[in-house]
Amino acid sequence: MEAHIKTPSEIEHMREACKITGDALKKVEEKIRAGMTTMMVDNIVRDYIHSCNAKCSFKNYQGYPGNACVSINDEIVHGIPSSHRRIEEGDIVSVDVGAYKNGFHGDAARTFLIGDVSEDKKKLVQVTKDCFFEGIKGIKDGSFVGDISCQVQAYAESFGFSVVRMLEGHGVGRNLHEYPSVPNYGRAGSGAKLFAGMTIAIEPMINMGKKEIVMLDDDWTIVTKDGSPSAHYENTVLITKDGVEILTL
Repeated sequence: MEAHIKTPSEIEHMREACKITGDALKKVEEKIRAGMTTMMVDNIVRDYIHSCNAKCSFKNYQGYPGNACVSINDEIVHGIPSSHRRIEEGDIVSVDVGAYKNGFHGDAARTFLIGDVSEDKKKLVQVTKDCFFEGIKGIKDGSFVGDISCQVQAYAESFGFSVVRMLEGHGVGRNLHEYPSVPNYGRAGSGAKLFAGMTIAIEPMINMGKKEIVMLDDDWTIVTKDGSPSAHYENTVLITKDGVEILTL
């Protein structure tokens, strides 16, 4: 498959879609609290994205029913928002958001601490975020996807955590999911070559326990097999000649 190299005008459209995506997550961060339902979180995302004359990328994507993915504790990704599911004190809540405007998508995720969270959960969330920033160190035009993957894996495993292997990052642009795949484990110098003008979503998904996962009966929500907490941190980045530009911060 060929790399999707964006033109300067396409990159500007990407910047706009990605800014909306990142700002939607900032709105969630301002408002999320114990007692809210996951549907209330979904509504925050929907209302903000619509206020920007954009669309929610996830709504009806391959049949997904929500505007955002809201995943609690052992739920890794794709938690379906519900008016019956309440967020509780001590939870960690991963919110994954996409915004679509002018023909392009942005994609990002954060894991939020709700109230008095245990120290081990706090560490998991911080390490997962740090995995992203470790992953992009030294990445530039001419690097390989595996250079990201191996750095994410090494950092997560240095804390005794495990990397989810059945889910991965991806290219993003006119389509929500494009070439190349961006795993969170691998070997330096392997995988697709990265070129300036490519936009990819890098998204560490890190488990406190083992790496194995299970799909729930709703055919969307993916949880850790051993019931351990999981965290998720994602940004869309632009590969440049000398590094990366993070578009969703």
